[in-house]
Amino acid sequence: MIIPAIDLIRGKVVRLLQGKFNSKHEYCFDPLFYINKYINSGAKKIHIVDLDGAKNPKKKQINLFKEILTNIKIPLQIGGGIRKQKDIDFLFNLTSISQIIIGSSAIQNFEIVKKWFQIYNPNKIILAFDIKIDTNKRKILFTNGWQNNSDINLETIMKKFIDIGLKNVLCTDISKDGTLLGPNIELYSDITQKYPEISFQASGGIHSLNDIKNLKNNGVKDIIIGKAFLENKFTFKEANLCWQKELFHV
Repeated sequence: MIIPAIDLIRGKVVRLLQGKFNSKHEYCFDPLFYINKYINSGAKKIHIVDLDGAKNPKKKQINLFKEILTNIKIPLQIGGGIRKQKDIDFLFNLTSISQIIIGSSAIQNFEIVKKWFQIYNPNKIILAFDIKIDTNKRKILFTNGWQNNSDINLETIMKKFIDIGLKNVLCTDISKDGTLLGPNIELYSDITQKYPEISFQASGGIHSLNDIKNLKNNGVKDIIIGKAFLENKFTFKEANLCWQKELFHV
């Protein structure tokens, strides 16, 4: 599935360059404008991240989320600053058909997130792993809106969560995010082969329909696209058609 991405800072739709908050670009219209545009083009799900909440959970954009969730009737996948069970319950009470994205907490508080896998349906949880690949080719996880190096590699955390029922993973190569330089195909080829039981989502760097073809052919189940849509590199309809062609080998 092609899933349009909406990242939010102080109520504005933004894109960051390689996860850097001091390298953000704001877009003209409010979030509901873009969300409705995607829905009218045929989107079946929207990816929404509260970057204020990701950076500082005390600054979650709760009122904005209420407005969005009240007006949108398709499934969303929602992340940013989810650190407590009450955060999850708040979102599920507003939109029971959606999924939540857990990022930093999965790395910093394994035992707490483990309990969430027991309380909620694991299919309703997406773990978001934001990585940088170091000189030794280790996939190092970053937290808190990509600000902090955890010094934990992806394979270590994957093993822990697969053992408790992990189903869905969004993996982002931070060095590609917001660059429009193409995704890290090698990364997705590697992880989809290592963990065939996991439904992987790809994000970061996508700038052409050929990127969609390559990602689909390397085993990802969903592609998150933000900047390419916002900057009119191609439309949602074009991306979705490309995905369907690859899906059915037309």
